[in-house]
Amino acid sequence: MYKSQSNFKSSNRANAYLVKEILDADPKKLLLKIYDFAIVNSKRGDLAKTNKALSELINALNFESQETKKISIGLMKLYQFCQEQMRQKNYDIVVRILTDLRETWITVFKTTDN
Repeated sequence: MYKSQSNFKSSNRANAYLVKEILDADPKKLLLKIYDFAIVNSKRGDLAKTNKALSELINALNFESQETKKISIGLMKLYQFCQEQMRQKNYDIVVRILTDLRETWITVFKTTDN
């Protein structure tokens, strides 16, 4: 019993740290964290968690502005494709797409920060 109680306390500390890290993160870091979450869970073959992350990415898209509408439509199609590939258990395709997108965002962030 002591061991499980100890694991529970350790888990609560880790969760509290993660919650604080997320609440303090800027939008760029949050986007990368969602990608990380999606990539890890697609590697595990966890359809529900991967789709949750993909849904968050879809919900974050901006269709309001002319500058972002075309890009948002393209990203939405990719995210929906990833959701379909997860349902078909084509996890490697999803991991590859999400990893490439994550790397692209890192490049964009570095370019815009300069």
